Amino acid sequence: MEPRNFDGDADRPRPAGAKQTGRVLVIGPYLRARAGSADAQSEGHVQRDAEARLDEAAGLARAIDLVIADAIIAPISQIRPATYIGKGKVEEIAALAKSLDVELVVMDCALAPIQQRNLEKELHTKVLDRTGLILEIFGRRAKTKEGALQVELAHLNYQRSRLVRSWTHLERQRGGFGFMGGPGETQIEADRRLIQERITKLEGELKKVQATRRLHRAGRQRVPYRVVALVGYTNAGKSTLFNRLTRADVQAADMLFATLDPTLRALNLPHGGKAMLSDTVGFISNLPTQLVAAFRATLEEVLEADVILHVRDISHEDAEAQQSDVDAVLRQLGINPDDSGRIIEVWNKIDRYEPEKREELLNIAARRPEDHPAMLVSAVSGEGIDALLAAIEERLAAKRTTLDLSIDAADGAGISWLHRNAEVLAKELHDGRFDMTVRVDETKRDIVVNRFDAVPHLPA
Repeated sequence: MEPRNFDGDADRPRPAGAKQTGRVLVIGPYLRARAGSADAQSEGHVQRDAEARLDEAAGLARAIDLVIADAIIAPISQIRPATYIGKGKVEEIAALAKSLDVELVVMDCALAPIQQRNLEKELHTKVLDRTGLILEIFGRRAKTKEGALQVELAHLNYQRSRLVRSWTHLERQRGGFGFMGGPGETQIEADRRLIQERITKLEGELKKVQATRRLHRAGRQRVPYRVVALVGYTNAGKSTLFNRLTRADVQAADMLFATLDPTLRALNLPHGGKAMLSDTVGFISNLPTQLVAAFRATLEEVLEADVILHVRDISHEDAEAQQSDVDAVLRQLGINPDDSGRIIEVWNKIDRYEPEKREELLNIAARRPEDHPAMLVSAVSGEGIDALLAAIEERLAAKRTTLDLSIDAADGAGISWLHRNAEVLAKELHDGRFDMTVRVDETKRDIVVNRFDAVPHLPA
């Protein structure tokens, strides 16, 4: 194991008001790739660079203001049932943790409860796995009541599996009712029961959240606004792009999971139409299943979206692997990542490249199939935003019908209804009547045709 020095991390500038907490040792226990292995050959699998994985794990720790004392890669040939890594590596890490005087060891993997308990005994310090670390970040980022409910539910489901008699108080028994009560229940059983009761209550509250969201969506469906959702790997620049497209002021920072709670804003399209743009939580490799399940109420905005913008940090060294991870989460949600009629791939952060490299990326994008285009943008500089807006409008228009009609200029109610329920593309006054070209959703097509004698628009 070759140590990588992260001592400079203590001097890293932190957000205003952030509280600096204890020193942490980050361990990357990554399986050595074997030629011909099932992982290496699996369809769509992209091997991630170990250094990039370790940097990401350190970034996750920094996201909750931990000071990185050191971060090392600990390659393993197989996963050990007791401690995940081999005995020799456990001893090396224990010695390093003691010499660095760290308060926490972060293992960039998913540990079984027994593995976590055994490692804490051997390392003589608190141990946190990748799932626990992400849950901790989400717990700090959740600002709304809905977000807090979802995080707490995910954390309780995770915590319930961690009750493995790590502490002696969990083995004590409580007496039954009355003098002749039986042995009663152990503390661990009582804790599990209390956790389950809280989980049941949270699930009930989240059902109310889902019902409220359904009402909001139903309200939006009564007006001609379609929904465009941003998805992507965490720190791909979604919030910066959201601010650029909507002129909003959503928090955007060079930090993993800077945005957690979903946000909706109006999006003005090139020809006067409007859509609703939704910014969602970022995805990440090995996203805990508890979070995917708990945040399903929030992610329903993505499920219901007419167009999905998959924002990629094209400058990242692991951009292909990140795309693979996002595609995997989309599949978990029941969305086909290859649905070109619904998903637009956005290659963000092209401002980080010199002009020659940008030209090379443009050539790569130009050679992609017409039904799988890539839009090159810089959310920071605004480059490529107009082309992206035009692409969004084109996708939304493909799902709507364009009609021509003529209406008496005195029919103020009818004209007002059209402006509220359709996208007015053209409007000219001739002999006391307005000749109009409108674009409507399929759900309102028959109403417009029957009420205004509208006919399909024929291009000039």
